[in-house]
Amino acid sequence: MLPELLILAPSPSAAVNAQLEQHYTCHHAWQVPADERHAWLAERAPAIRAVVTTGALGLNAADMALLPALEIIAVNGVGLDGLALDEARARGIAVTTTPNVLTDDVADVALGLLLASARHIVALDRFVRDGGWERREAIAPASSLRGKTAGIFGFGQIGQAIALRLAAFGVKVRYFQPRAIAGTDVPRAESLLALAQDSDYLFVCAPGTPATRKIVDRTVLDALGSQGTLINIARGALIDEDALIAALQDGHLGAAGLDVFADEPRVPVALRALPNVVLTPHVGSLTVETRHAMGQLVVDNLRAHFSGLPLPTPVV
Repeated sequence: MLPELLILAPSPSAAVNAQLEQHYTCHHAWQVPADERHAWLAERAPAIRAVVTTGALGLNAADMALLPALEIIAVNGVGLDGLALDEARARGIAVTTTPNVLTDDVADVALGLLLASARHIVALDRFVRDGGWERREAIAPASSLRGKTAGIFGFGQIGQAIALRLAAFGVKVRYFQPRAIAGTDVPRAESLLALAQDSDYLFVCAPGTPATRKIVDRTVLDALGSQGTLINIARGALIDEDALIAALQDGHLGAAGLDVFADEPRVPVALRALPNVVLTPHVGSLTVETRHAMGQLVVDNLRAHFSGLPLPTPVV
């Protein structure tokens, strides 16, 4: 019999979904109405040996406890903030992610958010569409990127990829994270606050953990300042969203470009109403090529596990 697989979210890649259907008995939780999901899962839970989820969805301890036969959790993404990782470790459940393949696309979106914010691209698009240009209304000049300083909070693969792109625009780069990165000539700030104080742009690329929850607070935002821009492509939980809204409203922060939010897909009305914010719906890795590569890594990890081979990208 084929191993039974619980899928919490489908892959955008039809080829990946076809492979899962071919090699596993798939149970698609995402197709079940929310109010029926608990009973639906309880009926199937004893036979489930693997779970496919995303970084944002994860798998909480309560649902994990319903799965006595669970052997592996394959995360389609790199975040683990939604996953009860300690519980998985305690039970000896393998956990895999899909690193490396999404780095460039997420870094591209980060730069896109910066360009859209600094050069007012979204507002200018609206200006043309609404007839402001034809009416010859005044256009406020934007800011050049050249000569500015960008701080990168979290200097892993994505942070380093952003740094490479910023260099091409003539932007100076600094970073902060608790552990210094060997082999880089990018200066490391003493703290997140010091990084914000010395930066025109602050990129948030750190992982979402209890230690980083709301770490970008009003103090950090005020240090970034009235001409500063915040870019977040990591997790919404790293930002004190109420403080961000207040700083943008009262002019203590210049602008923000956000791909992630505290309570996705619900974005505060106050944030949506602000003219100095560019918003995208958590699409950093949403390209045909990258989502297929991520999904294929999920398939490869599952196949290796059930074949008794080493996992390509294990976490635990």
